[in-house]
Amino acid sequence: MDVVQYLLLYLVLGACAGVLAGLFGVGGGLIIVPVLVFSFAAQGFAPEVLTHLAVGTSLATIIFTSINAVLEHQRKGAVRWELVRWMTVGILLGAGIGALTAAAIQGPMLQKIIGVFALVIAVQMALELKPKAGAAVPGPLGLSVAGAVIGWASAIFGIGGGSLSVPFLTWRSVPMQQAVATSSACGLPIAAASALSFILVGWQNPHVPEWSLGFVYLPAMAGIAITSMFFARFGARLAHKLSPRLLKRLFALLLFCVGLSFLW
Repeated sequence: MDVVQYLLLYLVLGACAGVLAGLFGVGGGLIIVPVLVFSFAAQGFAPEVLTHLAVGTSLATIIFTSINAVLEHQRKGAVRWELVRWMTVGILLGAGIGALTAAAIQGPMLQKIIGVFALVIAVQMALELKPKAGAAVPGPLGLSVAGAVIGWASAIFGIGGGSLSVPFLTWRSVPMQQAVATSSACGLPIAAASALSFILVGWQNPHVPEWSLGFVYLPAMAGIAITSMFFARFGARLAHKLSPRLLKRLFALLLFCVGLSFLW
């Protein structure tokens, strides 16, 4: 593939990620990271850093995706900002620790960990396994602890945290549309803190390719961001109009294939 073909790939990937971010509140990273791993391998990037580059770049693109998804959800009055505020306190700490954790894991092992996570999320989405609502929304300390755990895991997997924060919020009796909207809002500090951490952690790494800012590959970030910003609003509109059951199952099938390929 030449440069133009890679740019087209990143534009299409950004469109898919944007729709997923707005529709499911998953941030699109579950799709971005695997595709970037395969793309970076085809481009001949060093195996020592290509997985870390994929994770860091995915997190950087989610910044742009989250902004537009949040604006659309906020327009419908669905974001619970009192929850976002306290979860962000923990997210900022957890995301930094998560980036350091990911940097300490070798590339092949990090791929296997991401593969297992993709399989777990695929099963959860396909079977629609959801915690039963009943527990009350926790106080500031509980929200901050939950944010720290979600931020830590999100930084390792290169995701916006929606696959973790949406189940947590619904378990805490937050209605689904508000949970998705609030999850999208939490995705912004997760992505910003994690991306900055990956930039700093990879800053002096000798294996990163040209046009990289630490563990963020700028051409891929720009291509994905261009289309994801537009399509995130489209996905958010769909979230308020459609029943996404079929789409969730198709998405689960894709994730299942991705997880198996990473483990293979």
